[in-house]
Amino acid sequence: LLQEQLSHYLDIVEVKIAKQVSQKSSAFFHAMTSHDTIMEQMGIATEEVKMLRNSIKEVDQNIAANPLKLLGQIRSRINHAKLFAKLKLMSTVLQTQPMLQLLLSNSDYVAALELIASTQDVLAKELAGVTSLRYLPSQLKEMSHLIDKMLSNEFERYAATDLHRPLDGSPGVLEPEKLTSLVAGFLRQSHFNFLEVYKKEAVTSAQAVLKQLFIEQLADLEDCLTGSGETTPTFDSEQWLKLLVQATDALTKLINRVKSVHDVIKHTSDASAGCDEETFLSIEDHNRVEIKLKDLLVSICDYCNERLASLVSTQSDKFNISAVQISELADTIDLFSDMCEKISGKMNPSLKVAFKTQAGRFAHRFHSQRKTKLSLLLENERWRAADVPPGFQDLLDQLGSENISNTLPKSPNTSTCVRIGNEEYITVGTVLMLIQLISEYCICGKELPSLASTLSKYLAELLKNFNSRTCQLILGANALRTAGLKTITSTNLALASRALQLVLWLIPHIKVHFKKLKVEDFQSLDGVEKEISDHIHQIEAKILAIISSLLGEQLNDWDAKPPVPSNAFRNISRHLLKLHEALSGTLPPDQIKIIYSVVHKNFKERLRDRLIAMDITNNGGPKHGVVTSELTFYLETLHKVNVLPDTSDKEMNDIW
Repeated sequence: LLQEQLSHYLDIVEVKIAKQVSQKSSAFFHAMTSHDTIMEQMGIATEEVKMLRNSIKEVDQNIAANPLKLLGQIRSRINHAKLFAKLKLMSTVLQTQPMLQLLLSNSDYVAALELIASTQDVLAKELAGVTSLRYLPSQLKEMSHLIDKMLSNEFERYAATDLHRPLDGSPGVLEPEKLTSLVAGFLRQSHFNFLEVYKKEAVTSAQAVLKQLFIEQLADLEDCLTGSGETTPTFDSEQWLKLLVQATDALTKLINRVKSVHDVIKHTSDASAGCDEETFLSIEDHNRVEIKLKDLLVSICDYCNERLASLVSTQSDKFNISAVQISELADTIDLFSDMCEKISGKMNPSLKVAFKTQAGRFAHRFHSQRKTKLSLLLENERWRAADVPPGFQDLLDQLGSENISNTLPKSPNTSTCVRIGNEEYITVGTVLMLIQLISEYCICGKELPSLASTLSKYLAELLKNFNSRTCQLILGANALRTAGLKTITSTNLALASRALQLVLWLIPHIKVHFKKLKVEDFQSLDGVEKEISDHIHQIEAKILAIISSLLGEQLNDWDAKPPVPSNAFRNISRHLLKLHEALSGTLPPDQIKIIYSVVHKNFKERLRDRLIAMDITNNGGPKHGVVTSELTFYLETLHKVNVLPDTSDKEMNDIW
């Protein structure tokens, strides 16, 4: 069955094939007829393709292959050139260490650091990954650290050599080229601590200078010195001043030496922060260097000022310093302070404060000595008229003209008084010495203008002490105990008054003298002037009280009866004559007349009261005649001394 079925299918296929052949027979026969033509065309095409391939082969060989080979060779040449450059660069890099050694041997630190920086840059950018050079960056870094140490050590040696060389040597900078190289190296590395190193070395040098000066002054007391040059030995004033002058001179030279180095560093810093291609210092770092340089000058100037201030303060009170020495010290300190202020741009007050303290101690000692001297003179003053030694008249004239010389004028003659214009002053020895003391204050103020204000106040205190002590001795009668006087007489009072008048005359001239020295506060002298004026009036009142008391006692015992003149009026006349004798040789005539006018006025008042008590009137009676005779005798006495403008009988009419 299966075979039959398959046969059946085969028959069906054959039938369909036959059917298709019959249907497509025309196309089949047409294709067969065009086959030869196609074969002929294919043969022609094959020949043309063969010819084209031959042509392409010739073009490839003659036009494309050789130029492409040339381009490859050019690329190869470029690659070889790059390789050669790399090898050459590697060779140059390998020469870095020998070149660094050469540069360092010539102290060209900046070039060495630049070489290290450029080599590190090349290794990081152009030779990155080269195995044979993998250890070179770390070696260069170590070399950079080594250069830092070399710079530090070399700069420390340079600073020590420069600052500790003799100050009398060359004033300029030691090896400026070397200093410039070292500073440029530090700036290239942005290491600015070298300025701190130099500052410390400068301070050490200042200590060494002071220590050496102490050793020279106290060779046998070297164990008194400390390592920092600080000491507190006691010098006499001459040694002390000599040491100060030497110290200021030495420290001035040292500061100028530091200033010279400062200028070189500043110039190098400015050049390193300039606008050319070789600059390597930024503006911020340049500003930091400027600040540190300023601090360097300020620090060394401050230290020197403080050390000198300490030296000024060490002077012992056991040794007296003269005004000339204080003046010399003032000039020395002013010059040094001005120099430091000019260099550092800052004023350090410590030295001037120390000088003011020392000057104040001098002024206090100066004043204490003269105050003690005046007190001793007053304690032993017997209040008698004294001769004027040679030179005192000229000295008084100088005080009056405000033109005081530094030495006591010499005059060949001794006189009994001093003259001011047409007026004579008879005075006591203490006042003559007081005039000399006043001149010493004025001379000292002239030599030391900075102490003029203090000295003017001390002088006012001296005059105040003189006035108050004179008051105690004369008005308070302490002279009876201190000088052994039996009593305080009118002569003593007159001499004290005249002495105070002479001092009072001097005070305005003292003010003028100190005003020229730019002293403006004269409150103390004004107060003394008023006190002396009051004291003069008190002495005058005391004289009046004494004579009024004496005359009053006589009037109390007087009785209007013969004989005329009575003993009472004889005693009154004697008292008036003795008073005139006591005053006329001392007080000026005008003042004597004023005193006598007051005495006369008081006498008339007492006499009027006495007449009223005795019931005596102007009636022409016997008692009135006795009184008139007594008054005539009284007026004759006043006429003898010539102290009243009118001594006629009419002068007494107001007693009735």
